[in-house]
Amino acid sequence: MTDNDIALAHALADAAGAAIRPWFRRPFLVETKEDFSPVTIADREAEAAIRALLAEHRPDDGVIGEEYGDDRADSARVWVLDPIDGTRAFVAGRPIFGTLIALMEDGVPVLGLIDQCIIGDRWLGAAGRPTLFGGKPAHARHCGTLAAARLGTTSPHAFDMADFEAFSRVQAVALDTLYGGDCHNYGLVASGHLDIVVEAGLKVHDWAALVPVVTGAGGVMTDWAGAPLALGSDGRVIAAGDARVAEKAQALLR
Repeated sequence: MTDNDIALAHALADAAGAAIRPWFRRPFLVETKEDFSPVTIADREAEAAIRALLAEHRPDDGVIGEEYGDDRADSARVWVLDPIDGTRAFVAGRPIFGTLIALMEDGVPVLGLIDQCIIGDRWLGAAGRPTLFGGKPAHARHCGTLAAARLGTTSPHAFDMADFEAFSRVQAVALDTLYGGDCHNYGLVASGHLDIVVEAGLKVHDWAALVPVVTGAGGVMTDWAGAPLALGSDGRVIAAGDARVAEKAQALLR
């Protein structure tokens, strides 16, 4: 991962935002994919714009994208894309969706960017460097107990019953719970506004960009058992600004 990769990630997010903004709160067709998730022309145009720049500037790198699948996904360097994480929020006109761009090297996320192109929120995380929000360092909040923690999740009602029950044990202890937010929640953890996010059912394009953002701000991001996230992870994710809160949640989730 180089400074040129970071500059390219910003350019990719700019291109995605330029494709998304003309469709925000405008009429468009909402289709349903095989996994019952929604997709729009904005999702597809944004990913196409990113892929076009990658083909021009990083033709030898692999790509994993939500809308257009995998291309050389076994490469040492792979860009992982979610053009609109939170399509339901986008369809509803809520500016809390985001574009996710990650670079993985040998299966490890080394660069991650969360971009909210309507309100201008952008977090950038890179291995060995502090996370930046709007170009300035972001800092997760020190919160030693789950009972004092603000918990975020998109929708636990999308979890299976066992995962919902496990989540409910964490929610019962946490100070407060915020619903909705998708990837934006993880940026809020990095900036110290939320303390912990618990999700299930995520795919690699949902979480790869989030890991460098959260960890570069001083937080932790693991699966529910406390293991680092990897390509074989089961999609159950914890992000926390303080490792003590993450450990308490992991114990309750188990």
